[in-house]
Amino acid sequence: MTMTRLIRHLRRTLISSSKSVSQKNPNPLNLECLVSIVTTRSYISEMRKPAFEGNILRLIRSEIQYELEHFTPKQPVVEYDSFIVDNRPGEQWISLKKKFGEKEEIKIEVTMFDGSVPAEKSDKGIPIGPDVELHITLIVNISKGEGSDVMEFECSAWPDSIEIVNVLVRGKDKKPDQLYMGPEFKDLDDELQESLYEFLETRGIDDELAIFLHEYMKNKDKTEFIRWMGTVRSFIEQK
Repeated sequence: MTMTRLIRHLRRTLISSSKSVSQKNPNPLNLECLVSIVTTRSYISEMRKPAFEGNILRLIRSEIQYELEHFTPKQPVVEYDSFIVDNRPGEQWISLKKKFGEKEEIKIEVTMFDGSVPAEKSDKGIPIGPDVELHITLIVNISKGEGSDVMEFECSAWPDSIEIVNVLVRGKDKKPDQLYMGPEFKDLDDELQESLYEFLETRGIDDELAIFLHEYMKNKDKTEFIRWMGTVRSFIEQK
């Protein structure tokens, strides 16, 4: 009887141990398979990555070569009329600065091409020149010495003309969005509008400047595109 009880006890112990192991690792083969699958997929992914990146680099190099074959970058102009021109490489703006008279300081912030409108058409509906007219935004700031207020003109530069959009006077450190912006320029008296155009023209902000800026931005648009592709290529080439 004692032997029988001993055998039963041993059986229960063995069964309990087996269940415990089974619960902790119910299917050890599945885990091994999972590790194998993940390792295989990781290996395939690592194999594909260089090929994928290599294709991107090939396309970028091809694009850069095409641009250089069809466009010869010009050295950016550093002076126009009496303005000093800052190309600001890698940015979508350029700056022009000059002094006028004894005290005035003029600073112009100019965007790259930021819009377009359909080109003017002839009576027969045929576009005169290019299909579209590209647009450039100018922010003209004129101050009169240290601590003075700033007269700010927001302008549009079309291929052959300057158009005033808005005018305001602000403190040197005040942001335009905190101020009364005044009426729309087009709603001002015609004579006042003409006088403000003459005010800018006297300071070299005229239709000739618009023509210069459009030619300048054609070159910057291409050089910045090539610069951008080179930056992307360099990043991808890093190990």
